[in-house]
Amino acid sequence: MRRLPSRVSLRAKLVTALLALVAIAVAVISIVGVAFMRNYLIGQTDTALRYPPLQTVAASAVADAFTNAPLSRDEQSLAQQGYAVWWLPVGGTPQPIVQPSVVPFSGSQNAVPPTQFPASAASALAADPGLTTTIPGQAGGDRWRVISVTVNPNGSIIIGTDVSKLYTTIRQLTSVDVIVSVVILLVLAAAGFAVVQANLRPLVDIEETAGEIAEGHLNRRVPERDPRTEIGSLGRSLNTMLTQIESAFHDREQSEAAAHQSEERMRRFIADASHELRTPLTAIRGFAEYYRQRGGLVQQWDDDEAAQPVASNGGLTPDDLDRIMHRVEAEAARMGLLVEDLLLLARVDQQRPLARNPVDLLSLAADAVHDMRMLAPNRAIDLTVQPGAAFLVIGDEPRLRQVIGNLMSNALTHTPDGTAVEVAIRSGVLDPRAATPQQAVILDVIDHGPGMTADQAHRAFERFYRADQARTRTKGGSGLGLAIVAALVAAHGGVASVKTAPGQGATFRITLPLAPEAHGSDEGSHADEDPAAAEGDPTTGHGDPGARQRDPVDAQITERAE
Repeated sequence: MRRLPSRVSLRAKLVTALLALVAIAVAVISIVGVAFMRNYLIGQTDTALRYPPLQTVAASAVADAFTNAPLSRDEQSLAQQGYAVWWLPVGGTPQPIVQPSVVPFSGSQNAVPPTQFPASAASALAADPGLTTTIPGQAGGDRWRVISVTVNPNGSIIIGTDVSKLYTTIRQLTSVDVIVSVVILLVLAAAGFAVVQANLRPLVDIEETAGEIAEGHLNRRVPERDPRTEIGSLGRSLNTMLTQIESAFHDREQSEAAAHQSEERMRRFIADASHELRTPLTAIRGFAEYYRQRGGLVQQWDDDEAAQPVASNGGLTPDDLDRIMHRVEAEAARMGLLVEDLLLLARVDQQRPLARNPVDLLSLAADAVHDMRMLAPNRAIDLTVQPGAAFLVIGDEPRLRQVIGNLMSNALTHTPDGTAVEVAIRSGVLDPRAATPQQAVILDVIDHGPGMTADQAHRAFERFYRADQARTRTKGGSGLGLAIVAALVAAHGGVASVKTAPGQGATFRITLPLAPEAHGSDEGSHADEDPAAAEGDPTTGHGDPGARQRDPVDAQITERAE
């Protein structure tokens, strides 16, 4: 029973509470109404019984009865008006004195006054003069209202009148009240259930929405209602909470996916790094074993033929040792470069702060072009500069030099000999889709080589990824150059990207935020710049040569680079 309220639905509780309150209200109204009507009707009868002339005539009738005198006209009128008179001696029983000849208020046509009073009523009437009470009549269902009047110490006079019809009226009124109350309760039960059902519909919607969300439909929301109501305020709060839960759930999914991808990348990175480091280590160990197996350096050889040493005991000659040492040195240097690249990527991943100084990106590009012209004199390496613009960025100059150098080295390494390479620098915006685009410097390294497929371009900035897996490590590098470019550009707040297609070359682009002090000098150039020329060909990233000035101060740039 104690657990029953917790298992009853809210709908049943509300309807039951409503019916209980209505039942209590109807019962109180009925009881008060019936009691008021009864008191009113009985009060009128009691007032008539207490009328002094009536009591005087009754006392006279009792006196005449004891003297055997005939009843006077007034005493006879008592019987005609339906009154009965008894003499109640002290310690005795009531004795009829006047019997009513007409009973106008009787519920029965043969209403007869009682000859025997209940003992309790007789004692109460004798002990309390002026007391009014109701006693049963001789006929079944009759009621008589009586009052006692003390006239002398020998006894009391009792005057009574039939009130059967009065009590019948009260019973009928009570029956009508009960029937009407039951009908009201039934009607209110049906109406209350419908009203509660309609008002609880929003809670049912919330329940259904919660069930769908529990099944995995996180995009469901509670129907919006007037927020000034309790249900509307609850629904708005729930929708806000559900939005936050959905966002947190998606963030968790993305975090888990990112963690899984990061773990996979870390595993692949460790495997690739181990593989890359194993290659030079294997070479160094192989040469060391070869040196040991050959018995070391030959200690004896013909002095006259020092220029032509001969291994008399199977050992190594100085030429062999020199060749081995050169190979060991080359492999150690290669391993050192690989370790330096790995350390650089580790520092960038740890978000270690870089130097923040104004850097002229045009000067770095000019230096890189000059260096590459010296390394590859048989290639056409051009520098294209947008006139009238400043190319200052805030960053770490050695790292930015490394970024441009890696891009240039990548263009020379992965294109056939003699392929032209172009470096273009211009002003632009960091993110054209932003509401307030930030001014930026855009540097493109364009080659006219074989290009890459979409999948290769998508993975171009991955660590240890090589577009041509058949390329030798000696010529193709470790696969970290472009990864370092992407990491360093991102650390400077920029973006690295590639535009390419098979047979159409490749354009590697870095976009870096323009330094604040260069904004004023760059406004005019944006106003005069041709958007189509600045944006270039969407396939290859090559701009219109006529829209830019090609090597306008090539001699000055070369002199500054030297």
